[in-house]
Amino acid sequence: MDYTSEAIWFAFGLTLFAGLSTGIGSALAFFTRKTNEKFLSLALGFSAGVMIYVSMIEIFVKAKDSLVGELGLQSGSWITVVSFFGGIAFIAIIDKLIPEFENPHEIRKVEEVDHKKADRDKKLMRMGLFTALAIAIHNFPEGLATFTAAINDPTLGIPIAVAIAIHNIPEGIAVSVPIFYATANKGKAFWYSFSSGLAEPVGAIVGYLILMPFITPITFGILFAAVAGIMVFISLDELLPSAEKYGEHHLSIYGLIAGMVIMAVSLLLFI
Repeated sequence: MDYTSEAIWFAFGLTLFAGLSTGIGSALAFFTRKTNEKFLSLALGFSAGVMIYVSMIEIFVKAKDSLVGELGLQSGSWITVVSFFGGIAFIAIIDKLIPEFENPHEIRKVEEVDHKKADRDKKLMRMGLFTALAIAIHNFPEGLATFTAAINDPTLGIPIAVAIAIHNIPEGIAVSVPIFYATANKGKAFWYSFSSGLAEPVGAIVGYLILMPFITPITFGILFAAVAGIMVFISLDELLPSAEKYGEHHLSIYGLIAGMVIMAVSLLLFI
């Protein structure tokens, strides 16, 4: 099917808007005092709530619907579950392969860090980098989906792009906050977070140039189920434990619930 240049640029623009909204979350994360550990706990819990909810309620369900529609209830359901846990296994293996940072020091407050030779906090830094990786992996097929929807039906592409932009904002927080607290470097925290959102327009470009002729509902379903597993693993293995460690138990849970509520409302707005 042939598309006009206007339709292609419109679809790409929507995808770029959705992906770069992670930068909004990155910037919002800086409106807090450096030593505000309660904010850190709330933000990490909030981000975990967003990621868990969108993975289990939105991404997993869409993956299952796609696979069941193509393969039938039994086969489609089995492949969805296998792909979900395959995503968990994939990110768990990456977790094991990434070397620990050499820094042996315990966690220090940001104002205690030597800014000429920053003392990186290995746990926060690894958490931020893994979250950025998970979000980038998630945003790539999300960008492809947004681009495909927008180029075929602009009226459908707009609400999808806005909904994705809304839940990309707390995802930006999930990346920038731990890296900022680990390095005391706003520029580095913003760049890592901003870069994770760039995977979305990259997904659109790759989809248009290479993958569109070969993408099927089956490959989409497998990919989305695996992404859901990756997001859940990151939330349970990194975000929630750190949210409790750097704050109070109830604050991390309140943040978790708030993230789920905001994510639920953002999805309901575009039914």
